[in-house]
Amino acid sequence: MGDSFTEGIGDPEPRSPGGHRGWADRVAEELSSLTEDFAYANLAIRGRLLQQIIDEQVEPALELRPDLVTISAGGNDIIRPGTDPDDVASRLEAAAARLRSNGATVVLFTGPDVGTTAVLGRIRGKVAIYNENLRTIALRHDLVIADMWALRELKDTRMWAPDRLHFSPTGHHMIARMVLDSLGVEHALEPYQPEPLPAVSWRQAKIQDIGWAREYLVPWVVRRIRHQSSGDGILPKRPDASPFRHAIKPDATDA
Repeated sequence: MGDSFTEGIGDPEPRSPGGHRGWADRVAEELSSLTEDFAYANLAIRGRLLQQIIDEQVEPALELRPDLVTISAGGNDIIRPGTDPDDVASRLEAAAARLRSNGATVVLFTGPDVGTTAVLGRIRGKVAIYNENLRTIALRHDLVIADMWALRELKDTRMWAPDRLHFSPTGHHMIARMVLDSLGVEHALEPYQPEPLPAVSWRQAKIQDIGWAREYLVPWVVRRIRHQSSGDGILPKRPDASPFRHAIKPDATDA
């Protein structure tokens, strides 16, 4: 359940429904190798705010009678000016309690430490407050925390997609490893062993910033002005729980 993060945006894969793979598909691939009757659904849709996720995804998720539910929500609310992280967390708690009510294991995601990112660094404090709320919620309702704030590898720029808002295939791979570790599941996903980053001159960095603003920032601002969402007209890529075994052959992005 969730938004673009769980849908897998930033990790393109034409062979996957919706054209994206993402951490959730990668986790499902590993879990499917351990369980004979494994089935997987993915209800996440890009651009969704918390209330939309609650209204559109909680009841459909419960109808699937899941044993395991992951929910990452509230990030699109937190990045908007004027939102209160305490209020967002309070609304998420009610949804998490509802998901937990049938005995399913529920995994709740903290937000990553965005202090070193050019786009999101200004909201680092809000993310930290939101995360502390989520940890309290997890203790109160016996949830599993998938702690992206503690995943220091995400400070590497190679973990982020060109839009600087979503994770790259490598980032999704690392998050999948962290989720499986949080669940105490043995897996075959390799750790990240990066090569040194090449030096970038000030001029090159400015050219990259201008190109990014033209390609990604301006369209995002225009959508906000027009009250549009990148998820308008998009349906869940896996609305029903169905068998999922070795759907995507591992490739270079898994290393």
